[in-house]
Amino acid sequence: MALASLAVLLTLAAYAALCAMQPFAPCRKCSGTGIRQARRSIKACRRCHGRRYRLRIGRRLLNTGREIHRAGTKRHHRHPDEEFTPWP
Repeated sequence: MALASLAVLLTLAAYAALCAMQPFAPCRKCSGTGIRQARRSIKACRRCHGRRYRLRIGRRLLNTGREIHRAGTKRHHRHPDEEFTPWP
């Protein structure tokens, strides 16, 4: 049981490191080409919009977590004339 938990934690740590180092991966829909062939026409891939790469799911979760944290911990700027109190 402990060995399986350790393996899962190592896998998650490796994926987190991968998302930090390489946040983008080739698009799975167009295989990283950026174009899709539909019948007789060639169009830009709808999933990656022709950019050939997509943001990894883990990086998307990390970005969302950062945005939520930043929104919840914004510093309130006070006016210089206001009296300072260490508690709100």
